[in-house]
Amino acid sequence: MTKNKNLHGFHLSRRAALAAVAVSAATLFAFAAPAPSFAEDKSIKVGIMAGEEEDIWRVVASEAAKKGLKIETVIFNDYTQPNEALERGEVDANAFQHQPYLDNQIKQHGYHITRVGYTGVWPIGLYTKKYKSVAEIPEGAVIGVPNDPSNEGRALRVLQNEGLIKLKGGTGILATVADVTDNPKKIEIKELDAGIVGRSIDDLDAGVVNTDWALKSGLSPAERIAQEPIADNPYRNFIAVKDDNKDADWVKTLVSSYQNDTVKAEFDKVYKGTGLSAY
Repeated sequence: MTKNKNLHGFHLSRRAALAAVAVSAATLFAFAAPAPSFAEDKSIKVGIMAGEEEDIWRVVASEAAKKGLKIETVIFNDYTQPNEALERGEVDANAFQHQPYLDNQIKQHGYHITRVGYTGVWPIGLYTKKYKSVAEIPEGAVIGVPNDPSNEGRALRVLQNEGLIKLKGGTGILATVADVTDNPKKIEIKELDAGIVGRSIDDLDAGVVNTDWALKSGLSPAERIAQEPIADNPYRNFIAVKDDNKDADWVKTLVSSYQNDTVKAEFDKVYKGTGLSAY
């Protein structure tokens, strides 16, 4: 009886030992299994505009590196290049545009590009070094506006909101000077490259300038006499990728590496309130 009792105890002890080994092995495997992350050689190229965005994206790249994603920024100096580079596969993503601009680019070029995460919004404004208010702008004044389709329409709406012109009824966001139906002060609207308007402000009576270009041109908020509304603004910028990458894991990591408090703090520091986080 004693012998059987001891044998029974032996079987129990052996089963307990085997169970302990199994638990230990499972625990070891759990600790040894790597956390979900990218391979060490996983890297992407992101197209951005030269200037302040380079400072922002250094912080984004640092945040992404913590998650196993290496970001190399590719710098552009005009708005026509980043989407073409993305379509050709020269970059994996870009971050520089708003939806009306992308919609027009897709219409013109047939790009297969989609928005995946908002970044910021820069309200476009009317700047001048000659006048203190819109009311002071004289008859026959020369006002510069960006000449690319989406920003020109945006600029003309600023002028309309201030009563300087009137646009044809039903005109969409891609309005052009051909859509101006009333111009009581006989203003000459001068179409210029978006990057040139701010730099030409000394030769103009006023100019509607994208905020990022206003900063690059040395214009200050004190020289802004009008601004588009911020509420329900359709011109929020975003990160974009090729259509077939929109659900990729690295895209989710890229977006989260931008949309966080660390990057927001750098954004606020760099843009000094002229741009606003838009996510």
